[in-house]
Amino acid sequence: MLLARYESERAERSHDEAVRLLDRLRRAAEDGDRTGSLIEISVLQALALGMRGDIPAALAPLERALTLAEPEGYVRTLVDEGPPMAVLLEAAAKRRIAPNHVRRLLTAFRRTPDRTTASPALIDPLSERELAVLRLLATDLGGPDIARRLIVSLNTVRTHTRNIYAKLGVNNRRAAVHRAEELDLLSRTRNR
Repeated sequence: MLLARYESERAERSHDEAVRLLDRLRRAAEDGDRTGSLIEISVLQALALGMRGDIPAALAPLERALTLAEPEGYVRTLVDEGPPMAVLLEAAAKRRIAPNHVRRLLTAFRRTPDRTTASPALIDPLSERELAVLRLLATDLGGPDIARRLIVSLNTVRTHTRNIYAKLGVNNRRAAVHRAEELDLLSRTRNR
């Protein structure tokens, strides 16, 4: 919100406040060993510095984000930030920062439709059972607990989970939940 306010109103105070807040959040995420949060925070730090036109400074938090994101297969977290992130990724490519992952992300940008003209949709929709598993993936329940709740085997839950990941184009639970929220799948499953 603070960065959006800076972008629309050029309110320097909002930008400075956002930078301070992100720094505090980054330290807390590091202390808590929360990799997903650290990736998201580092991405926002890079964007904040990029908004000021300080691309060289923006590359430090971007490099941290890319280093953490690549092994986990994070794509949407970066690509969803839009054109400002594409500019930073182009600069990272020139500096040869995480070259394989940057190339993958830039390819994803070229394949991502303009969200202003089309709403995201799944080519292969989730089945009713996959939606039920997805809804439970959004909770703190582990695989065995999900299997007990749905009265199926753990292998069945794993199969559904693999199918969900493939259909959503993600590699982990957190990314699946994030993508499902983007597609408004979780609210639809709650209403059934």
